[in-house]
Amino acid sequence: MKSPGYSCYFYSEEEEPAANILKTLVFGKREYRSELAISSYKIQNDSIHLLVIDPLLANNKEILSFLVQDKAKTFITEHIARKVFWLGTDQFGRDVLSRLIIGLRISLSVGFISVLISLLIGVSLGAIAGYYGRWVDQLVMWFINVIWSLPSLLLIIAISFALGKGFWQMFIAIGLSMWVEVARVVRGQVMSIKQNEYIEAAHALAYSNTRIITKHILPNIWGPVIVISAANFSTAILVEAGLSFLGLGVTPPIPSLGGMIRESYIGIFFGYPWLSFFPGMLIVSIVFSFMMIGRILKRYI
Repeated sequence: MKSPGYSCYFYSEEEEPAANILKTLVFGKREYRSELAISSYKIQNDSIHLLVIDPLLANNKEILSFLVQDKAKTFITEHIARKVFWLGTDQFGRDVLSRLIIGLRISLSVGFISVLISLLIGVSLGAIAGYYGRWVDQLVMWFINVIWSLPSLLLIIAISFALGKGFWQMFIAIGLSMWVEVARVVRGQVMSIKQNEYIEAAHALAYSNTRIITKHILPNIWGPVIVISAANFSTAILVEAGLSFLGLGVTPPIPSLGGMIRESYIGIFFGYPWLSFFPGMLIVSIVFSFMMIGRILKRYI
């Protein structure tokens, strides 16, 4: 492992094929080239000598020579590049900054998809319970209270074991544990709004219940729903990081912020604390940002 700011030369044997920009942004870039870390290179007569850093060798060094004749500059441009590891490397030689970016993408994906699942379930059940009332409301509230009585973390772990460990299973497990608060808020808002005059006018015009709910009630309750969704977004990110730290989240080698802390937290006591400090601070920053967004929305909506 190397400290932040470490840099070295790399020799690559093959050119990487061109990739679609949009696909690269969404799924990342696959490395096709075979690369070797080198400490230095030297041009001598018609050859280039590379001093390769190889941890499997006893002396950590090996010299590779290439006969390039008059194409030395072209060879250097195409096959040798200097790379800087701004946040250092981990115990396996992987770039910490690159893993943080991919882990951040996974955390944001977990937050977005989990909130979307919770909105679909919570808004549907809350609107039905609040609008129809009577035995429908009692049945939905009984189900909500049952789920509400279960600890969220234990519920997520149980769903994860039922669905299996994996990428999408984690999204579904967190989403299925966060819809209760949304349903309660939507139910209360619907019960309040359905007493207004324009809802009675819609009934007088013989509009269907589906149209009244979707066209006249739901558009007027999105304010509180957006506020609670911002809070749920940060909660989903924090829960995913905690589960990954416990080994129940995204499976390696896919990087996640909680998994990175789990792999390197012991480094705090052995002189390389940055491996757990950077992902930890990133988690704190994301959660704090979305909590502040929720507070701001609560003030103005």
